[in-house]
Amino acid sequence: MDHKHEHEHQDHDHHDHHGHSHGLGHQHFDARSGNKKGLLIALLITACIAVLEFFGGLFTNSLALLSDSGHMLSDTSSLLFSLFAIWFAARPASGRKTYGFYRIEILAALLNGVTLFVIAGLIIWEAYQRFLNPPTVSSNIMIVIAIIGLIANLASAAALIKKGDVKGNVNLKSAYLHVLGDALGSVGAIAAGIVMSLFGWYIFDPIIRVFVALLILRGAWGVISQSVHILMEGTPASIDQVEVKESLVAIPGVLNVHDLHIWTITSGMDALSCHLIIEEGHDSQSVLQAAITILEKTFKISHSTIQVETSLIQHEKLLV
Repeated sequence: MDHKHEHEHQDHDHHDHHGHSHGLGHQHFDARSGNKKGLLIALLITACIAVLEFFGGLFTNSLALLSDSGHMLSDTSSLLFSLFAIWFAARPASGRKTYGFYRIEILAALLNGVTLFVIAGLIIWEAYQRFLNPPTVSSNIMIVIAIIGLIANLASAAALIKKGDVKGNVNLKSAYLHVLGDALGSVGAIAAGIVMSLFGWYIFDPIIRVFVALLILRGAWGVISQSVHILMEGTPASIDQVEVKESLVAIPGVLNVHDLHIWTITSGMDALSCHLIIEEGHDSQSVLQAAITILEKTFKISHSTIQVETSLIQHEKLLV
């Protein structure tokens, strides 16, 4: 992003253009640094458990351990991709990528949301096979494995929550849902293991798996829909476009607002563009400053492009 403020004032036709942009503030940099740390810790924990379960499965000849290690490996790759996206997004803007590479984080979140759907589908398919022919499960070993997995996943989730922004950053949220899905799976495995150990109800294992898969699907759908909304340049959920327009029209001297667009570049970075029609002879720069202040203070939008003009300016009718 260009860090300069550009002002263009044309006295002969009362047309004022303001390209207003800021670089990332310290708070945004701190958030990104925290997201990196949280993802790195979660990545290391998940990778270690995946390796431990893989070699444990080979040593004990346990299919359950080997399959779970594969699941953990897929989550490790998702965490790694989320970490890579944060690193790649920090690259400077260029002449061909004037917004920089921030959107790579949204693409990472979308991919992670899709992989969550795939994982949930595989879980449901496996559960279906077990419904048809419930196998005998070594429930005690299963409980021990699940407890180890749960502790590791809770540690990973705690690192993401403590260090990063799992609510505001859709990329980190998608990684967090992968870890949370593992934790839910571990809780379900513990519950199923206890029931099977006490009563021998082996059908309870696939029932729990389906329940966990449905919870994963619910979270995955939220991430996918949010990512697609951002990629479609939708208005951020935290901002009411009608309220923004009313606030701008309320500025003394403003007659109307048109071509108002509000979108998200990446999580925590919203942008706006609009045209303000002002009264003839009114000071355009004071109106411009008032609009900038309202957008920054009230709506937390610091990346805005505002064109100030009078009713004499004619625009070609376009579909926007």
